[in-house]
Amino acid sequence: MAAAEEPVLLHTAGRAAYLTLNRPRALNALTHPMVRRIDEALTAWEHDPAVETVVVTGAGERGLCAGGDIRAIHDDARDGGGAASAAFWRDEYHLNARIARYPKPYVAVMDGIVMGGGVGVSAHGSVRVVTERSRIAMPETGIGFVPDVGGTYLLTLAPGELGTHLALTGGQIGAADALLCGLADHYVPSGALRQFVDDLAGTPVRDALTRHVQPPPEGELAGQRHWIDACYAADSVEEIVQRLLAHGAPAAKEAAETLLAKSPTALKVTLTALRRARRLGPLERVLDQEYRVSCAALAAPDLVEGIRAQVIDKDRRPRWSPATLAEVADADVERHFSPLGSRELGLAGSDTVPEVAW
Repeated sequence: MAAAEEPVLLHTAGRAAYLTLNRPRALNALTHPMVRRIDEALTAWEHDPAVETVVVTGAGERGLCAGGDIRAIHDDARDGGGAASAAFWRDEYHLNARIARYPKPYVAVMDGIVMGGGVGVSAHGSVRVVTERSRIAMPETGIGFVPDVGGTYLLTLAPGELGTHLALTGGQIGAADALLCGLADHYVPSGALRQFVDDLAGTPVRDALTRHVQPPPEGELAGQRHWIDACYAADSVEEIVQRLLAHGAPAAKEAAETLLAKSPTALKVTLTALRRARRLGPLERVLDQEYRVSCAALAAPDLVEGIRAQVIDKDRRPRWSPATLAEVADADVERHFSPLGSRELGLAGSDTVPEVAW
């Protein structure tokens, strides 16, 4: 296979190692072999004294990574019983935890589209850079799934109920809002990215940041906290929707309409996962919970149906089952959190070091 066709490109220059996700026609969507290759590269660079900084970028002009290969997940869940997807998530979630604990600066360039699994390989990094082109989201509820790759952990750390809003609606945010929500650290204009990335080969991360970081354009969420915090503090999705509809702010009504188009089961499981994540503690415990939820979703109808409607047939008319929030029983939600026995992810039992900030 020619180098240009490799889905993950690796090279070193000076003091930096560069990792490029290289499936631009698929918006650099992650496959299982890509996850394994990234992990192998991180192992090699961790033990290479010549490498002081790891830099992660995406090929093409459209974004870092649009997420996992959900077409493959659709086919596996529909026809293969989900074993391949469960194996993929096992390695992916281990990679997410590893990135959060990586002992060297891990610089993620979150330019363009960064969604789902793309958040997992970037937002756990120690140096997270956004641009005016960044569009960041955890859009899983729209395909009958639940935020994973540590997404429920990251979103519970956002101020107030901003994380709940983003997790349930799947809404996209830009640079300033990503900084506000703790999903990114620094803003660099896209026109300066190439020089910034190149500077890392010969310059410590802090110095390169000092040269290129600028204040971001104004965001939207800070001015919406009044209705977001009030409405999403409710204890059930039904009450959240009622509060949004009653609030009076046009954006609140729009959010309610967005929620009512999502998978009712996914919404209820997501809210429960977020609330439990707040009490679980370290990232590893939350990833263990997410793995249980993800595996359970493979056996439910909404994941296959949601991907069909949004990605395969693109009719944008998913037929959710159950079809309404009222029809989703508590037992339907609790099933997603059932222990997996010997199939547990098991990250919480591993020795970890504190997350690293640079």
